[in-house]
Amino acid sequence: MEHDHDQNHAAGSDSDLSRNSITLTGAVAMGTGVMIGAGIFALTGQIAELAGPLFPLSFIAGALVTALAAYSYIKMSNAWPSSGGIAMILQKVYGRGTIAASASLLMALSMVINESLVARTFATYALRPFGLEGSALLLSIGAVALIVFAYLVNAAGNRSVSGLSLIMSTVKIGGIALFAIAAIWASGFSGGAFAEPVGMHGAEAFVASVAFSILAFKGFTTITNSGGEIEDPHRNVGRTIMIAIGICVATYLLVAFAVGSSLTIDEIVDARDYSLAAAAGPALGQAGFYFTVVIALAATASGVIASVFAVSRMLTMLTNMKMIPHRHFGMSGSIRSHMLLYTVVVAGALAVLFDLSRIASLGAFFYLVMDMLVHWGVFRHLRREVGAKASILLVALAADAAVLAAFTAVKLQSDPSIVLYAVAGIAVVFAAEYVFLERSKKADDTDTSP
Repeated sequence: MEHDHDQNHAAGSDSDLSRNSITLTGAVAMGTGVMIGAGIFALTGQIAELAGPLFPLSFIAGALVTALAAYSYIKMSNAWPSSGGIAMILQKVYGRGTIAASASLLMALSMVINESLVARTFATYALRPFGLEGSALLLSIGAVALIVFAYLVNAAGNRSVSGLSLIMSTVKIGGIALFAIAAIWASGFSGGAFAEPVGMHGAEAFVASVAFSILAFKGFTTITNSGGEIEDPHRNVGRTIMIAIGICVATYLLVAFAVGSSLTIDEIVDARDYSLAAAAGPALGQAGFYFTVVIALAATASGVIASVFAVSRMLTMLTNMKMIPHRHFGMSGSIRSHMLLYTVVVAGALAVLFDLSRIASLGAFFYLVMDMLVHWGVFRHLRREVGAKASILLVALAADAAVLAAFTAVKLQSDPSIVLYAVAGIAVVFAAEYVFLERSKKADDTDTSP
């Protein structure tokens, strides 16, 4: 009976997913909303901690690796645009099996992790003016409050998400640019981190920092995961991704130079959870500090809203493709509405249980493994069908592998337990998907046997 109920929900989910189309502008706003929310406000300090005074270059390296990675997604999305696009890509290249299901679930988990990361950043900035950012309880309450708000906005429908994302993205990009230009004007390039000698632990640390930079750009997959809902997707998905990456790299560099000109590396690391607000103080005074806090709240809020939108649709697609189990637990409504609720529950739990650094590290591991599986699958199975160049796919794969290796090596030295958590998490996902798919196959064989 449970299975029949789920099937009935699945039958009506396609119309639910495509009820409202998203404009090119709205899709760009959603993509930049996720990227800027995570990249600037949550990760700048962690990137600077690894890369030292060269941390602006880490954003450039991250953008280059992301642009290479986007090639696979654009080629596949142009051929088969779909809501929950990464799940579609993986199924196309690997078939409905353990690899496709597990990699899709890793992507969904990395997106949920991103939501909890940005939600905790929101709470940190909200509490910073009161000097309460050190309270674990208040941080958890603030993060969960934002996640609940994101749920309510998403439950209101697609137009509410894209419309709010457009407004908030415009406000925050304009505000961030204003802050950055003013801070650079006030401080110049001769002070702060840029006055320090380049003293990284080695090239390995810089390459490892690119893992966080890639995480800061991975919001472009929000666009891929909403491909079937974007107007004229065969034409607009690729354009939207590249526009969003371009806007974000320009914004990231402005902010990196502003923070680096105002604060030393040690000061950036000490204030890594609220580095922009810390940089605004010496450069722009108290008014600049409060202005930056307001912009940070808008940026992180829109990032969580857009991410919840994308991951709930991806999980809906995985359910409809019978790649993950589903239980409605007596709830009414569509599978999409159920997945929306499950998404915010898991994100809220992660926001309460983990700190920013570990949340970001776990997300980086999951995302890089999934990304490598996408590139390898397209290279092995569909590059001719979608017109992809083998050389670009292999370079993207090699770049991901180099970053993952360096990141793992650095984390084994500084926080080996997070590497174990990541390896265990990936192993559990693959094992659970194998068991689920084998049971589903046996159930299907039993149902079709005479």
